[in-house]
Amino acid sequence: MQSSSILSVKDLNQMVKDLLSDAIGQIWLVGEISNFSRPSSGHWYFTLKDEVAQVRCAMFRNSNFRTGFTPQNGQQVLVNASVTLYEARGEYQLVINKMQPAGAGLLQQKFEQLKQKLSEEGLFDPIYKQTLPDNIRTVGIITSATGAALHDICQILNRRDPSLHLIIYPTQVQGNEAAAQIARMIEIANVRQECDVLIVGRGGGSLEDLWAFNEEVLARAIFASGLPIVSAVGHEIDFTIADFVADVRAATPSAAAELVSRDKLEQIKRLQVQEQYLCMAMDYYLMRRRERLNKWRHQLQTQHPQAKLSKQLNRLLTGRHALFENMQQYLLRQSYRHNLLDKRLVRVSPQHKILYYGQSLEQKQQQIINLIQNKLTDAKHQFVLQTSQLNSVSPLATLERGYSVTTNQQHKVIRSVEQVVIGEIIETQLKSGKVTSQIIEINKKSNS
Repeated sequence: MQSSSILSVKDLNQMVKDLLSDAIGQIWLVGEISNFSRPSSGHWYFTLKDEVAQVRCAMFRNSNFRTGFTPQNGQQVLVNASVTLYEARGEYQLVINKMQPAGAGLLQQKFEQLKQKLSEEGLFDPIYKQTLPDNIRTVGIITSATGAALHDICQILNRRDPSLHLIIYPTQVQGNEAAAQIARMIEIANVRQECDVLIVGRGGGSLEDLWAFNEEVLARAIFASGLPIVSAVGHEIDFTIADFVADVRAATPSAAAELVSRDKLEQIKRLQVQEQYLCMAMDYYLMRRRERLNKWRHQLQTQHPQAKLSKQLNRLLTGRHALFENMQQYLLRQSYRHNLLDKRLVRVSPQHKILYYGQSLEQKQQQIINLIQNKLTDAKHQFVLQTSQLNSVSPLATLERGYSVTTNQQHKVIRSVEQVVIGEIIETQLKSGKVTSQIIEINKKSNS
């Protein structure tokens, strides 16, 4: 035998423990408690037995404090446990995770099994949940006709929204036939299609009292319903299979009534807001219609024959005025041009030239006359001046003073005796006349 195949007791017990854990795992088990002990550590140790067998059990402190009761010897309990091996003594045992009294425990076990089954089938999937309608007018109630739940629902609905119409589908909510009756009422409501939403529920009670809402037949009827279903079973701490399958879960029947109804005051406020919106919309609509009417009226006025005639008349008057203005401007331009041409014609006309040159000749003639007159005036002035100067040196002026001027026959003034000879005829000019004489003697003046 090879040494590698030899195991220790510890190894063997570890292998067996692993095999038990992997092969069996967690189980639910019903049995009677015996040999119960509770040491100072807080752990519970006891034996769980039935008529023919027994098994040792341990429930540690971190698990047993949640059970809510202290087990007693001889008490029937339902436990959730893991199968394991106590390696120190090589004894297999159960490690208890949960413990309940056997009556409620069996129901809880059935609850967990059905819950797991339906969950795996997808009945709890949110994608299948229907939303509640926005405008609920009719509410169907599936519950006991004499229960407190119906009274609470009706009272709240009447207080919050008196306009809601209620249809009651009476049924048993407790007992062996209750689940089938509730499922039948759900089918009837779907066939009639007389309500917008269904409330399915009852008041509080024990697990046994609420068990009808944990039946598979009811769960499948809720899932198959075409009408949205609000589950309202028991109190807030109570959960049933119907709560998980329903489209909406309400904590209590009263809460379900509040979910499917709208508060009267809130509705009044909402109606007032809607009224304001409607008034605004109507004002806007009327304003748009009025604008369109005015637009059509304007188009009608603009397209009316009288309007077209008026428009054409205005255009005609405008055109005539523009034509008149243009003609005035044209005539002014032509008149101005005519004046220019007339002036140019006058300037190049022979008569104009004759007149021009005649005027120029007259001007020149006048200038010449003026020049001559100026010259004559200057000459007269010079003559007078020279005459005055000449008179001042003239022999006549000398004669005026008693002197005389004697000239020879050549009319030259005799200034010395050398100019004359005896016998020569000479003339002497006096103031009053001339004297002719003959030289008979010449006497020269001596220089001494």
